Amino acid sequence: MTKQVVSKKRVADHGEVYTQEREVNAMLDLVKQETQRIESRFLEPACGTGNFLIEILRRKLEVVASRYRKSQVEYERYAFLAVSSLYGIDILQDNIDTCRQRLLGLVKEQYTGLFKTKAKNEFLAAIQKVLSLNILWGDALILQTPGEPSEPIVFPEWSPVNSSLIKRRDFVFAELVSHASLSELPLFSDLGEDVFIPQPVKDYPPVHFLRIADAD
Repeated sequence: MTKQVVSKKRVADHGEVYTQEREVNAMLDLVKQETQRIESRFLEPACGTGNFLIEILRRKLEVVASRYRKSQVEYERYAFLAVSSLYGIDILQDNIDTCRQRLLGLVKEQYTGLFKTKAKNEFLAAIQKVLSLNILWGDALILQTPGEPSEPIVFPEWSPVNSSLIKRRDFVFAELVSHASLSELPLFSDLGEDVFIPQPVKDYPPVHFLRIADAD
């Protein structure tokens, strides 16, 4: 059973209480279909060590394995999309470090379990790069990073261009959440003229998903 409290001080200072696995699964089962959709985006604004994100990723990877385990290339492509659909923020740096490690560890465990000696270091490096950009140390209440100087939280959007290329666009999180209708929309919206469409602060050329770790 996962500990719910690390220390009384962390509870007092940050309201940090971890959600137990049973409660996590019960809540995710309310949107079970979405947790099993590979490309469905999830944002946890107080992700802690990743109890919700790790279970969402586990469900997505089960779907990836059931469909694509016979093709390593296809598995890599869709596992990448599953990871790139998850976003997290936490105000404590050690939580972010642990969350990234847990998510990477789950991918590595399942990937190497399926493909063993054929597992590619560049795939795991790409996953690690995505997690470093999607799981961020920050304050979701003020939409800023901690430390000096504080900066706006920026998230990347990862969009497949074709079977191998990925397009990255960076967005300021504050602009995404400032629009009144956003509570009913995905993290990044492109649903038409009547919907708020945020503008990226940086646009990157498409790159092969296995080369993400080397892209700038």
